[in-house]
Parts: sequence; C-alpha cells; structure tokens
Amino acid sequence: MTDAATAVLRPHAEDQYSHELMAIAAVDDRPRPPGWKLSPWAVVRYVMGGTLDDGTVILPKYVGQQRLIEIATATLATDRAVLLLGVPGTAKTWVAEHLAAAISGDSTLLVQGTAGTTEETLRYGWNYARLLADGPSTEALVPSPIHRGMSRGAIVRIEELTRMPPEVQDALVTVLSEKVLPIPELDTELSAVQGFNLIATANDRDRGVNDMSSALRRRFNTVVLPLPSTIDDEVAIVSQRVGELGKALALPEVPEAADEIRRVVTIFRELRSGVTSDERTALKVPTGTLSTAEAISVITNGTALAAHFGDGELRPVDVAAGIVGAVVSDPIHDAIAWREYLEGVVSERPEWGDFYEACRDLDA
Repeated sequence: MTDAATAVLRPHAEDQYSHELMAIAAVDDRPRPPGWKLSPWAVVRYVMGGTLDDGTVILPKYVGQQRLIEIATATLATDRAVLLLGVPGTAKTWVAEHLAAAISGDSTLLVQGTAGTTEETLRYGWNYARLLADGPSTEALVPSPIHRGMSRGAIVRIEELTRMPPEVQDALVTVLSEKVLPIPELDTELSAVQGFNLIATANDRDRGVNDMSSALRRRFNTVVLPLPSTIDDEVAIVSQRVGELGKALALPEVPEAADEIRRVVTIFRELRSGVTSDERTALKVPTGTLSTAEAISVITNGTALAAHFGDGELRPVDVAAGIVGAVVSDPIHDAIAWREYLEGVVSERPEWGDFYEACRDLDA
C-alpha cells in the first residue's frame, strides 16, 4: 500500500485487500460472468475467507452462513438485484462493499439513502451553468453512481433503501426491469453494460423507514442477514473489527482483552434477547438494537481510553460508560431496564465485580 493510501482513514475494500483480490484472481480458473473480475466461486471465497493452495491467507469478511453469500453472489450473476435485509449491525454494508469490490474491483459507486434523497440522486443531475448557457446536452449532464455503473458495467450499492421516500425508490423500477435509464431531456436512454447490477441494504427496526412498493420488491432477491448465531461468532467478529479499526485509527497498541470483549457481547446478547444466557432470568428489552456494530464501537472506544488515559490494558472501567451509553437511549424505559439488569444479573456474577462497581460509579 502506498504512503498516500496509509494516510486514508478508511481505505476502500479493493485498496485495503488488493493483495487478497490479486491472489485469488491468480488461481481463479472458473468461468466469470460478463464484466466480472472474479468468478462467483472466487467472490465467495474472498468474502468468507480461507487459505489458498499457494498458502495465501484470505481473511473472512463475513462470519456466518456461507450459503447466504452464495445466494447473493449467484443472484448478482443474473438479471435480479440483491436486497440485503437485517437489523442494524448484521454487516449488510460490509458485505455489500466487499461483494462490489470482488465483482467489479470498485466499491465506490454508492448512493446513501436518506429522507432527503431525490430522484436526481438515483438518475442524474445537471450542471446548471452549462444547462443555462447551452441547453440540455451530454456535457451538461451530471451522472449519478447508477448512471456511471450502468455505463461501466459495474456493481452499484444503495445504502438504506427504505429511508428514501417511496416515490424516489420507484425510480429504480425501470432501471431494474428494463436495464435502461431514460433521459427524456436528450431524447435518449442509457442501456446498461453487462456486469451492471445493484446491491441495496435495508432494515425495518429504526424509525423513519418507508415500505417498498410491491413492484420494486419483486425486482430484488432478498437475502436476510441474521445476527451472529453464537456468542463465539460474535466475539470473533468484534475482535477482528476492533483490531482492524485500531490499526486504521493508529491507536496505541493495547493487549487483546478477550474477557472484556466477551463481557460486552454477553451483555448485548442477553439484553436484546430478553433472557440471560442460562435462560433462567427474564429481562426487560431496551429500545436500542444493541448490535454487533455497537459492541465494536464500545470496545474501540474503551481501547482508546485504555491507551490514552489508562495503564494500557483494557479494563471494566474503560468499557462501562460505553455500554451504559449504548443501552440507555431512552432515559425512562431503558434506564429502568439497565438498572434491573445491573442489580439483578451483573451484581450476582462474582467475576463481574469490577465491572459492577465501574457501572455504579457512573451513577454516583
């Protein structure tokens, strides 16, 4: 990686893992769909990780059922788009980015869905200075990521599709069904080059979510990404991502604290499921998602505290504030749920004494 690339806070997947993509491409002798950089088999191998015959280690980008990644990859090789659906923190964005990087070698064609997203964001806009001077022309047109993806034959990502207003979402219907983008101002249309397709992500847990029309939903193959099925899987995900983020943020080296990571993951899993891990005690469920992504954030923040203000080791006091902040998003309902969990569960676990005291000190 070049010196300029190391200065980037968050390199794109195709830059950060370029050595893996090149290593897989070198041994990939399977058929590749038109416009693809790798075969579907190689794409799945890149995402799921493993060791190649030449000894190259491919880090896993997704910890979960390989079949889900196979379904998403196979769909992208057809004329249907993929909708990655799941609660926040199920690696939808992460999977979409790596699929685009492996298939097209470019994950930067991205539309971020918000309540303020307009049709022009999905289709194209205009350079108004040239538009006023010369009228509608190809030179005055400002292509959207979808326009560029269609002309290049590349994968385009749409994040948080259901945050867009329904009438904006439906601008995708013609693109997905006819594989053309009408440009009536120029009396023409853009036809998609082979290799073009869409990966959209969506969740139905947060506020501000709009339903998709049945016409649009039919044009997607929906792949539901679940939360990690076991605590070991979730701990592995958190450990890996915390390590990667620590390097990207140039955080001082802090010894891996497996016990603290497992404690954070245990707390989040118990609270979001509404029962302790031994299934003996029912719990109030907080309003937040308490996702894997939030666990990663809590540990990363705790690592920064330990490195800059502690003794260099991740301790309960370093993660306590982050956990409380993640759990208590509603000051009334969540505060009650957390207090009951703290006094009814945490206080009863002798090995969690330091953590219990750290949390109590926050209320003092």
